[in-house]
Amino acid sequence: MLNPDAGALELSISGDEYKYLIKVRRHKVGDTVCFRNKANLSEEYRYHLEQTDGKNAFFSLQSHHSAPCVSERKLHIGWCLIDPKTIEKTLPMLSELGVEKITFIHCHRSQHNFRLDYDRMMRLMESSIMQCGRTSFIELSESPTLSTFLKAHPDSVVFDFGGEILKSDENIDTVIIGCEGGFDESERKQFASHRVRLFPSPMILRSETAAIAIASRLL
Repeated sequence: MLNPDAGALELSISGDEYKYLIKVRRHKVGDTVCFRNKANLSEEYRYHLEQTDGKNAFFSLQSHHSAPCVSERKLHIGWCLIDPKTIEKTLPMLSELGVEKITFIHCHRSQHNFRLDYDRMMRLMESSIMQCGRTSFIELSESPTLSTFLKAHPDSVVFDFGGEILKSDENIDTVIIGCEGGFDESERKQFASHRVRLFPSPMILRSETAAIAIASRLL
């Protein structure tokens, strides 16, 4: 559970947090509940649930220790921009899989009216962190063009048709995934000298499915 006051000697919760812990997770007086603070996610604080009054729950700090939970491998996804609603549905899964960073690339076939809501994406990642126990947020950024991203990340591997089969043990730090409709020919010329990989499936994957499949295979 994330709480901005985690680390204090005494802690109280109410509202949605109370409903989640008491009504959904069914914690009761005497239970030990773990909290983390966004300011230092690697620290885990264990609290004793002292009492509830129907609307509030009151805790006292028992102990705390460093308990980081991060993926052993690091993966940066350069993701050509698709519908933000689809990104928001996929982001929690990529968080749970351990993706370290996502850069949204404005490719030729990305719709130019798309605008990303970073505040909402942070809230979605917070919920994901509380569910899976991860102790870091995915770093999010944007790149204006594919060529800009390739210059900044010259070792990128591109996920596209016609490439070699992607191996699970392949040493890949950065992978680029196209948007709906894929890359156009001018963009394919830009990554002609880069490694191009294909997912080992006869099916055509949607952009968000490819992101999940690649993260699952490499992490």
